[in-house]
Amino acid sequence: MKIYTKNQTDELLKALADRAENISPEIMNTVSEVIANVRKNGDAALREYTEKFDKVTLDSLYLSEAEKDALIAKVPSELKATIDEAAANIFAFHEKQKQNSWMTNDDGKIMGQLVRPLEKVGLYVPGGTAAYPSSVLMNAIPAKVAGVEKIVIVTPPKKEGINPAVVYAAKVAGITDIIQVGGAQAVAALAYGTESVPRVDKIVGPGNIFVAMAKKLVFGAVDIDMIAGPSEVLVIADERANPAYVAADLMSQAEHDPMAAAILITTSKKLADDVTVQIEKQKAELSRSDIIDRSLTAYGSVIIVDTLKEAATLSNKIAPEHLELSVENPFELLSLVKNAGSIFLGDYAPEPLGDYFAGPNHVLPTNGTARFSSALGVDSFIKKSSYLYYNEAALKNIGEKVVTFANAEGLSAHANSILQRLK
Repeated sequence: MKIYTKNQTDELLKALADRAENISPEIMNTVSEVIANVRKNGDAALREYTEKFDKVTLDSLYLSEAEKDALIAKVPSELKATIDEAAANIFAFHEKQKQNSWMTNDDGKIMGQLVRPLEKVGLYVPGGTAAYPSSVLMNAIPAKVAGVEKIVIVTPPKKEGINPAVVYAAKVAGITDIIQVGGAQAVAALAYGTESVPRVDKIVGPGNIFVAMAKKLVFGAVDIDMIAGPSEVLVIADERANPAYVAADLMSQAEHDPMAAAILITTSKKLADDVTVQIEKQKAELSRSDIIDRSLTAYGSVIIVDTLKEAATLSNKIAPEHLELSVENPFELLSLVKNAGSIFLGDYAPEPLGDYFAGPNHVLPTNGTARFSSALGVDSFIKKSSYLYYNEAALKNIGEKVVTFANAEGLSAHANSILQRLK
């Protein structure tokens, strides 16, 4: 891990920003061609790409009920119970995010706002080593709470079948349609529709660079959750923090990806040294130690500061996806946090708790975008429409003011619309 002084944070910020993958023209061209082919040839294109990329010939694009039941039967009962409880926690957390429509009625003027759910949402689920049932819950449950009527999953097929835990998580989340198509072609199908795949209003869920590029290209025809960059965890720790805990939490994020960033900001040089020792000790026992090594070598960072207030200021500049406050008074430090995707307080609320089980969403803004964006939630699956009503007297009372405004902007037809009613 690289050690930075508090005056070198601009160097760290640049390194974090630059680590996002540059999309090559070849990838962009390939994805554009796939999207165009799917728009033109529909299901035939989906079958063609599935045979080409996944080496699977599909009898049906949809996973049958019998196939789902057979896969679910492979899920251990203990894992089913854990998924059930995690889903209940996620439902409970997101229920509190629901918004209501509202209306005001005052002196002949009625105004208000309608809150309505999106009608159809597509959820991309990766099919490789990153086949995460937790992501199914985190993406689908807020949509269900929002009132989305139809959610479909797209996921690349494998010869041995789709991940059984993913299929069970879909069942728990109330999703019945699982489409065995992945890659940019699945994104195109959701965005524009085919004979078998419904066109959706929004596409959510993680994927590889081809999926991310496809989501970027179809945005506008359909909404998307975000273009997720490499993820990060930032731990602010004081001198009394447990170095074993801090080391474990840094590595829990580093194991995701060689480009993931694990950052420690601390007031204690001794703690920083002890954390380094703990990383080496614990890493030897972890299955993804090679990825952890590459991540920590490239983007693992330690910053020594004088005060926790300085730590919070630096953290706000970085705007991390995950922020852990491993300090004696975490709620006091929380008041200084302005930019973070999700915040974990104290020694016993590590980032993996939020990834899987507690209830807050783990789909978070990355690569500094927590400066202006939020975690996936119920708000991600609703839309708002305003409405207004004026009676005749109310309009005539203020009509000349509207005319004045319209004329000031040179829009005489706007003014005329009001003047016709003032005659």
